[in-house]
Amino acid sequence: MIDSVTVRAPARLHLGFLDLNGSLGRRFGGLGLAIDAYETRVTAKRAAEPSVQGVEVGRVGRILTQLSPVLGNAHCAISIDEAIPAHTGLGSGTQLALAIAAALHQLSGRAGGLSQYAPLTGRGARSGAGIGLFATGGFVVDGGHGPATDIPPILARATFPAAWRVILVADPSQRGVSGPEEVDAFAALPQFPEEYAADICRRVLMQVLPALAEAHLPTFGAAISAIQVIIGDHFAPVQGGSRFKSRAVEALLRDFAASGANGIGQTSWGPTGFAFVADAGTAERLVAAAAPKAAAMHLDVKICRGLNCGAMIEEHAARA
Repeated sequence: MIDSVTVRAPARLHLGFLDLNGSLGRRFGGLGLAIDAYETRVTAKRAAEPSVQGVEVGRVGRILTQLSPVLGNAHCAISIDEAIPAHTGLGSGTQLALAIAAALHQLSGRAGGLSQYAPLTGRGARSGAGIGLFATGGFVVDGGHGPATDIPPILARATFPAAWRVILVADPSQRGVSGPEEVDAFAALPQFPEEYAADICRRVLMQVLPALAEAHLPTFGAAISAIQVIIGDHFAPVQGGSRFKSRAVEALLRDFAASGANGIGQTSWGPTGFAFVADAGTAERLVAAAAPKAAAMHLDVKICRGLNCGAMIEEHAARA
């Protein structure tokens, strides 16, 4: 008999939307990449009385309430031993909700896939990338929402080259938009031009995905940068007139680009930014050179890899 289940879910980058116009009948869609920089680790254990401990206790309580119509008020002790930083653009909410759902699902022996729990917790309302990455890792493209969409479908999944590295730049003084504030921000934006959506979709199909298949970083980076410019300019009116939530992050990323990094941009609403480089040595050299400036601007810089596997689910049997 299974006594406890531990789920480890990776952080993700959201690299841009495909179509914010929606005139073809589908809206949003997006690009996502699982990364090993942070993870959410959840353990659910059978217990006489339910309890929650660890980090993110408040969010866990809300998620459990949302899941209760399907999973019930499970008699288990839930421990959140580690969590992706919240409101940083790294997918903390989706990964926490799915990790809890996965742990309870496995512990209770329920049938069906984990995606059934995403709508209950409000996940996938725009992008399905985080849900897809929880399952498979790697780089994914989701198809957004159509008239009958429940969970945005994953249209493509590619392996991220093992040698490449991602440099993350975070501004602890800022936080990304979420919840009602995010809804208001989308409502305040102007209509997204069809030609911009067409340009993004073409770049994804004819640059991003082929570049991943051939491990050609310059093409991949150029396409991501171009997409980020289009999306960043569209969101600038609700980000203080900038493509980036944090001007300090933007400044350091431009230094990385000038030193040879590829594909700079901001994940989701930020404030975390990213840049891609060809290998670990290049990443270490660029980060070391930027360390004094990063420290002066109070920025956190981290090197990570793309992660080509989804969440890890471990079952533990009761001791005899």
